[in-house]
Amino acid sequence: MSQTAPKIVVYLKTFCGWSEGVRTTLRKYHLVYEEKDVIKNPAFRWEMEQRSGQPLCPCVEVDGHMLVDVSGEEVEKWLIQNEYVRKHEVAPENSSRSFRAEPPPKTTSLGKARLPGKSGKSRFFD
Repeated sequence: MSQTAPKIVVYLKTFCGWSEGVRTTLRKYHLVYEEKDVIKNPAFRWEMEQRSGQPLCPCVEVDGHMLVDVSGEEVEKWLIQNEYVRKHEVAPENSSRSFRAEPPPKTTSLGKARLPGKSGKSRFFD
C-alpha cells in the first residue's frame, strides 16, 4: 500500500446514482479527492472528454490512470487490486445500492396517496 495519498480527480454529475456511488466509495476509504461537476461546469465536461476520450461519467482519475464510466464498486475493486486501499467490509451509511428503502406509496387515479391498510377506501388529505 502506498504511503503517500493518491491524487484523485473525479468527474461527476450533481444528481446521479452512479456518481453518488463513487462519492460513497471514496468517503468509505477516507480518500481525499477533487470533484469536478460536469453539470454545473460545462468546461469540466469538455476536460473529462479530452482526458478520457469519451462522454460518459462518472470518470475517476487516480495518479494519472483514468477509470472511465465506472460505478463505486468498480472504483473500489480497482483501488484494492492496485493496493491503494485494503478491502473494507463495513457498508457505508449512504450505500449506492440503497436509495429507497420502501416502495413508493400507491396512488389513486387522481395522484393522491392511498393510506396503507385501508383497501377499497380512499381518504384524501390536503
